[in-house]
Amino acid sequence: MAQVAFPSGFLWGAATSSYQIEGAWKEDQKGESIWDRFTHTPGKVDRDENGDVACDHYHQLFEDVALMKEIGLTSYRFSISWPRIQPTGKGKLNRAGLDFYDRLIDELLMADIRPLPTLYHWDLPQALEDTGGWENRDVAGCFADYAAEIAKALGDRLSVCTIFNEPWIFTALGYLSGTHAPGKQGFGHFARAAHTVCLAQGDAFRAMKAAKPRIELGTAFSMSHCEPASDTGSDREAAERYHRFINAFFLEPALLGRYPDAFLSGLPAQEMEIKPGDLLRCRADFDFIGINLYTRTLVAAAPDNPHLGAEPGGRREGPLTDMGWEVWPSALHDMIMRITRDYNAPVIEVTENGCAYADGPDKFGRVKDDQRIEYHRGYIAGVARAIEQGARVRAYHAWSLMDNFEWAHGYSKRFGLIHVDFETLERRLKDSARWYAQLIRRNGFEY
Repeated sequence: MAQVAFPSGFLWGAATSSYQIEGAWKEDQKGESIWDRFTHTPGKVDRDENGDVACDHYHQLFEDVALMKEIGLTSYRFSISWPRIQPTGKGKLNRAGLDFYDRLIDELLMADIRPLPTLYHWDLPQALEDTGGWENRDVAGCFADYAAEIAKALGDRLSVCTIFNEPWIFTALGYLSGTHAPGKQGFGHFARAAHTVCLAQGDAFRAMKAAKPRIELGTAFSMSHCEPASDTGSDREAAERYHRFINAFFLEPALLGRYPDAFLSGLPAQEMEIKPGDLLRCRADFDFIGINLYTRTLVAAAPDNPHLGAEPGGRREGPLTDMGWEVWPSALHDMIMRITRDYNAPVIEVTENGCAYADGPDKFGRVKDDQRIEYHRGYIAGVARAIEQGARVRAYHAWSLMDNFEWAHGYSKRFGLIHVDFETLERRLKDSARWYAQLIRRNGFEY
């Protein structure tokens, strides 16, 4: 057994998102979101489930913060629902919506837990989607206005904020494959939406810095360490293109003012509708980079793929979670080191990392989730190793604080450290939460 130790002041957290836990989907003048519309459309979500109630965090925030304190969290990453703040995505602020986040932030600070809000975790106001959603360049300006209002209203108690959660995921699944809200399909939809999101990211960064210059800003990027499915040159080249597409496509416009060289035929600038001056507008000199990572991706050359010439493929060797994702602990270490090498050792926060297993209470009410403990133990050990090798990682957030609504999977996939009975809404700490509490007290563990 080796001792895995972390630097003094390292932040230990957990993460959630508004639509997945809040419920109260139309209370207190909240507007309709694209996920409200999507989940109320038959056939879009497993068993036609929705987030109307979810975990009812909107009404149980004090109990939930008390559970965070019991675990010993020092950081809590949550998201702010845009339609709860601006029901139509623009115009007058909804005071009741702001009051909810006021209460949450104040309660976190009283519990000595750092609030880490995310401005956008996928719940676009439906009124903006009706104008074209992220394909409409005007939405970038609406988002920047919303970001500035959040900075003015809540920024007096915030030291840090993430702008977007996983821009690649919500554009690729929402506008390319159509498996997530708003359910559009086609490369053109994706190309336009992706570029608008990059514009919005830069616009929001500048708007928030203008309102609150000292706030630290980043984005939580979905990432997966890409490895070639074989040692062939074609698979190695395919893996690199795939890395540029899924890991760097929204990061490099912000940091470097350019899109990475991911496509076989070059950047589809016409389909993306890039205009003069846009790449400068995309710039955002982030104070930190958020990494959301769950697994690695094996990549094989795919001559039939006209855009990338690459696709996931190859034989996975690790065990699988209930999401069908391979458990591969070195993936997080390897991704952190790749970002450290490629972008001049930025400050990094692990903003999501976790696993889905269907562990439930036994007859004594105990939730024994040993697989989840082993998952976190392996991935967190990789974070410690990356820090020893020079990576500037300052925080780790487990996904998720509690079992919640898992998007198109409904309530069938449980990622939480806290078990939620979705009938009674009773919460109970799983064994993994108690293990995590012990890790936090010791600022490390034996491995």
